[in-house]
Amino acid sequence: MTTTTDELAISATGLRKAYGDKTVLDGIDLSVPAGTVFALLGPNGAGKTTAVKILSTLVTADAGALRVGGHDLAADPQAVRAAIGVTGQFSAVDGLITGEENMLLMADLHHLPRAEGRRTAAELLARFDLTEAAKKPAATYSGGMKRRLDLAMTLVGGPRIIFLDEPTTGLDPRSRHTTWGIIRALVADGVTVFLTTQYLEEADELADRIAVLNDGRIAAEGTAEELKRIVPGGHVRLRFTDPAAYRSAAAALREVTRDDESLSLSIPSDGSQRELRSILDWLDSTGVEADELTVHTPDLDDVFFALTGPAAGSSTGPTTVPNQPKENAR
Repeated sequence: MTTTTDELAISATGLRKAYGDKTVLDGIDLSVPAGTVFALLGPNGAGKTTAVKILSTLVTADAGALRVGGHDLAADPQAVRAAIGVTGQFSAVDGLITGEENMLLMADLHHLPRAEGRRTAAELLARFDLTEAAKKPAATYSGGMKRRLDLAMTLVGGPRIIFLDEPTTGLDPRSRHTTWGIIRALVADGVTVFLTTQYLEEADELADRIAVLNDGRIAAEGTAEELKRIVPGGHVRLRFTDPAAYRSAAAALREVTRDDESLSLSIPSDGSQRELRSILDWLDSTGVEADELTVHTPDLDDVFFALTGPAAGSSTGPTTVPNQPKENAR
């Protein structure tokens, strides 16, 4: 199903930005449907943070047709600001005041009436499990607590679109997983999340669609599973316990890689359902019976290195995988 412009929370066509003779974004196109998580990946200096700053009205683009929350970024930036929230790489928390005071400060900045501001602050502090620490100086918070407070402050104005620029950098695994849970809950409520991250596992866990940015251009875009299929190295592994059956299968099958020590055979495969069905049918027709069959596909690390490595710059254009319904809702 094609997503229309009206259904997009964020759209960018031909987005360009240069600083002097350094082109940071070289005509990129982005489409983010409402109520989804869109992850922008790329090496340091690829332009991820610049894209966030432009789409959140902090920096002006050199060129491009940009719409956020249904508003033209150039014509009505104030309406865009009213629709979004931004959590940057570095915490906006003021460590000299309490968590509650940080929240009330944000409520004042959003011009909320005093009673509404206090109610909103209390509700968000409870939602982010910060009620007990609310009266303590934010400087005493752990890294995970500060990040949760930062996210809570972002939500004071009730934004429907949130930009998260590397939100879990420096957090321990437990705090990272807690933040993931918060992001999933936001999306379940219909919030759109535009995420940049250095953690490929994070994009794999959270994102409905992922774009890989390299040298200012989109190198590839698709779901995590779709992106994994564009990188070679996927295979179906057959393991045997009977050496005779293993030798018989190795003789019957073509284009396989043998592992005589583990009695396993690897058949090249892109991991798709159609190709797996074809392999199973072929095994049935040849009478091969394996004790174990597993499908191995490249992970996002493989995708990242393939698309952003030294040889990646020779690509003539982006690889775009068609938008398809997700099989597993997050």
